[in-house]
Amino acid sequence: MNNTAMIQLTQDQIQALTMREEGPARVVNPQTQETYVLVPLAEYGRLIHEESYDDTPWTDEERDRLRAEACDLLDCQR
Repeated sequence: MNNTAMIQLTQDQIQALTMREEGPARVVNPQTQETYVLVPLAEYGRLIHEESYDDTPWTDEERDRLRAEACDLLDCQR
């Protein structure tokens, strides 16, 4: 049994979703002021099942690249 809540959008909400500039749509619960992010179901599935997500410890090469990027941003010498 699937307990997922399903809310039908109004025409105004559909229009707001299609007119957004970039990124996911945000909605606010007026009772709690909590903000939620709306993403298409396919995108959500990709986010939670991302096989290419790598949470292994950083390699020496990755740390060196991060240090180099940080130095470039801070304009420091290597």
